[in-house]
Amino acid sequence: MSIPRIQIEALDKRFETGDCEVIALQDANLSIAPAEFVTLVGASGCGKSTLLRIVGGLEPASSGTVSVDGKPISGPGIDRAMVFQHYSLYPWLTVTENIKFCRQLKMHRDVSTSADVEAAGGRADALIRLMGLGHVMQAYPNQLSGGMQQRVAIARALMARPRILLMDEPFGALDAQTREVMHDLILHVSILEKTTLLFVTHDVEEAIYLAHRVVLMAPRPGRIEAIYEVPLPDHRDQDMKQTQEFLALKKQILAGIRATSGMQTDHDLLEQLGNAPAH
Repeated sequence: MSIPRIQIEALDKRFETGDCEVIALQDANLSIAPAEFVTLVGASGCGKSTLLRIVGGLEPASSGTVSVDGKPISGPGIDRAMVFQHYSLYPWLTVTENIKFCRQLKMHRDVSTSADVEAAGGRADALIRLMGLGHVMQAYPNQLSGGMQQRVAIARALMARPRILLMDEPFGALDAQTREVMHDLILHVSILEKTTLLFVTHDVEEAIYLAHRVVLMAPRPGRIEAIYEVPLPDHRDQDMKQTQEFLALKKQILAGIRATSGMQTDHDLLEQLGNAPAH
């Protein structure tokens, strides 16, 4: 039996705010296989981003463990790359320099041959073309739109060929058409390079289209409520979103989010609200 790429066991995270304790995560357990694509969905406050940050080594757990390839993590590592909701680019570097930055750090640490340098340059050029950034490669972040900045951040994360890619709503700033292109691109890259992905999103359609499994999280306290297998082949196209299997799973997950969010849609309550006088 193969060792999971990511193993999350009995994971708790508590935040102390004065005299109050907030339970962000409670008893989270999840096993993710090598090259598996897993998406996290759920209502706000369910701990999706907190879980992602703990796996990335950016946030300590209160209790429980996260292991990568059987070894407990104690902080960030070169085996994991993260793309945040916000772009986190270096403003003093150009697009090309931002994308190559992690590789330049590695070259300063290691003894690299000219062939290594050439290979890294070729990968950076390929990522720039894939992300549609060829016309702005010498531009600085403040000269780019939000969507372009996020594409630079994604290219930078992919530059080092991480075994694990952690993404926190990375496509939220992109327009609908570009988002679909990025979906197909990240799927292609994950299959080609056998990358393991853990991906946070509020978009259920996006979650299903990208993932092998969708993990539904629930708030108060943050926890894993349900896990759904996605009945789609690895090689996907946008037309699959119209299939009965896709639409049925989308309906099921949306119902799960509504049921765990605490928001009421009862018609009697809505009528009562409509009849209540305003003060």
